[in-house]
Amino acid sequence: MTGSDLDATDPRTLPGFFDALADGELLGGVCADCGQVLLPPRPACYACGSRAVDVESQSREGQIFSYTAVHTPPPAFEADAPYTVAVVELADGGRLLGRVAADYADVTIGDPVELTVREPTATEQEIALDYETDWPVHVFEPR
Repeated sequence: MTGSDLDATDPRTLPGFFDALADGELLGGVCADCGQVLLPPRPACYACGSRAVDVESQSREGQIFSYTAVHTPPPAFEADAPYTVAVVELADGGRLLGRVAADYADVTIGDPVELTVREPTATEQEIALDYETDWPVHVFEPR
């Protein structure tokens, strides 16, 4: 499939990725040329530039690669602060950024986590762009 064949239903677009996630499937792009895992998937590999990107199901399990606490969030999320966000390296090799359902003090690099999906809150829907209002929210839960 070439870039000109892409539409919003393709999992290599953000709408397609989040539609699959809402259906319970975590999809990643896998470069056929260098093996790089792309999360969310993209039509071209960011490691080598190849357009030979296959879409494959990815494991929801992984470990904390890096993390931080958000103390000064956007105004709509001030009541949530501080909250923990992390880059998680999933078992299949891709990395994905997301919130962690744990206090910062309880998280360490290497901790096992699992990706869960939930509906957006009213606040999240209110600040979302028009095309994002139905996108699910992913959260990493400690295992």
